[in-house]
Amino acid sequence: MVERDNAGLTELRRGVLVLAVLSRLQVPQYGYSLKQALADGGMPVEEGTLYPLLRRLESQGLLASEWDTTSAPPRRYYRLSAEGERAFVLLGEAWRDQVRVMGGFLDEEPADERG
Repeated sequence: MVERDNAGLTELRRGVLVLAVLSRLQVPQYGYSLKQALADGGMPVEEGTLYPLLRRLESQGLLASEWDTTSAPPRRYYRLSAEGERAFVLLGEAWRDQVRVMGGFLDEEPADERG
């Protein structure tokens, strides 16, 4: 079995993390609740990875955020912007296409066994 800290697995997870974050932000969440939602779904992520990603996605226009100062401590809530909603749909379609392609590759017999 591949070790969890294998470089290949890290790269694979990095590639899907944006889609995972967008999927969880269909409902506004603050950073820690998002971290928990990802972990509960099977994709644990470190805060040192998550918070820079949230800032990057916001700077790209995919997320919007606002502070809730009525709670203690104050929390910054993130949600998908209109552009983020469009990106989520497009990335979801691309993900499904890639799953089909990779499913074919992974289920295919090796060339030397096909004769």
